[in-house]
Amino acid sequence: MSDILCVTNRKLCAETFRSPEGGASSAEKRFLDRIDRIARCRPAGIILREKDLPEAEYRELARRVLAVCERRGTPCILHSFADAALELRADALHLPLSVLRALPAEKRKRFRVLGVSCHSAEDAGEAEALGCTYITAGHIFATDCKAGLPGRGLDFLREICENVKLPVYAIGGIDRDNIAAVRRAGAAGACVMSGCMQCEDTAAYLSGLS
Repeated sequence: MSDILCVTNRKLCAETFRSPEGGASSAEKRFLDRIDRIARCRPAGIILREKDLPEAEYRELARRVLAVCERRGTPCILHSFADAALELRADALHLPLSVLRALPAEKRKRFRVLGVSCHSAEDAGEAEALGCTYITAGHIFATDCKAGLPGRGLDFLREICENVKLPVYAIGGIDRDNIAAVRRAGAAGACVMSGCMQCEDTAAYLSGLS
């Protein structure tokens, strides 16, 4: 069973992307095809991140991505918009910690899978207390997504893993050369974004991380 969460960024697999409300563009089709290719490989899940979209546009995109993932039997984890996720009857949601703090307990409990992004051991402890089922910890290694910022490193990851009972997924600069060290540090798995969004052979890329 895979221990890889694939995080989306539609801008990495298409130069332009028209709003779903404006009709399907070639860019959107390429993105949904990329989602389908990833979903067929059965990773641990696909986190539909797309943080730049307004909620209404995100909801319409999420509706289409959820359908693809359901067809392929791959979990889809929505991001940021709890109300949109509830409207779509999604059972998995990932949030920034600041958003999680503000989410009422009755809404948190409606998600079977609830994840949060953590950047310190204190964040991780708070996430656990708020009822999360997993956390992401990062960024571990240097990455273009955090240009100019050094990675927090394996000692940071190890500290997180040792201080919570939740599954911890490392994020940031994870590749086939360092993922074994991430697992040895205690992580339940890892998140990848650029690789899964841009690789030519999705199956080969994900197999290389196993």
